[in-house]
Amino acid sequence: MEKGHILIVEDEEKIARVLQLELEYEGYSVTIKHNGTEGLDAAAEGGYSLVLLDVMLPGLSGLEVLRRLRKTDSQTPVILLTARDSIPDKVTGLDIGANDYVTKPFEIEELLARIRAALRQNGTKTEDIGTFLTYDDLRVNEKTREVRRGDKEVELTPREFDLLVYMLKHPQQVLTREQILSSVWGFDYIGDTNVVDVYIRYIRKKLDYPYEKQLIHTIRGVGYAIKG
Repeated sequence: MEKGHILIVEDEEKIARVLQLELEYEGYSVTIKHNGTEGLDAAAEGGYSLVLLDVMLPGLSGLEVLRRLRKTDSQTPVILLTARDSIPDKVTGLDIGANDYVTKPFEIEELLARIRAALRQNGTKTEDIGTFLTYDDLRVNEKTREVRRGDKEVELTPREFDLLVYMLKHPQQVLTREQILSSVWGFDYIGDTNVVDVYIRYIRKKLDYPYEKQLIHTIRGVGYAIKG
């Protein structure tokens, strides 16, 4: 059984490949990105159990990736990998949201233990973690179909859930009604695009209206977006 999906953001291809082989042997699935910009884009899409993030990256540095990621995702565990082992560097990384800090070179057994610990601290069982999507204080488990906003569980119908998941996989992107229809209802859907407006209203009643901060926004004349 798959233990979880780990994102590796590491510019040294040999290190990334070794990590991938070890993690896959342990039962994790792995995605690799080799620069900070691609790593941030992948992490922001959600669905990862944990991120292994090198500090010294081309494009955006690992610290900048982490800083931006934490603005929208406070849940996914992040372990920083770096050759810099000074106390100020470690403090900076932990202060901006890292769960752990591993100095290169490291023993793979130690890294695996730290991954297990980070997943436990995140309240996740490594043998059945599901796939989580998060945005701000909204958290969705695709496997169990559980939806929570803050500490409150929210019940959605199957169609409402599928619509929310689609939007969460495209955070801060304006999605047209046609895009939503084809992806959530299917290409063979024949009917009025107003059905999207109806279901957006249903979701808002459950996820937005009870809260001061709204996450689902109408982009007049275009469609909808999830954004802070």
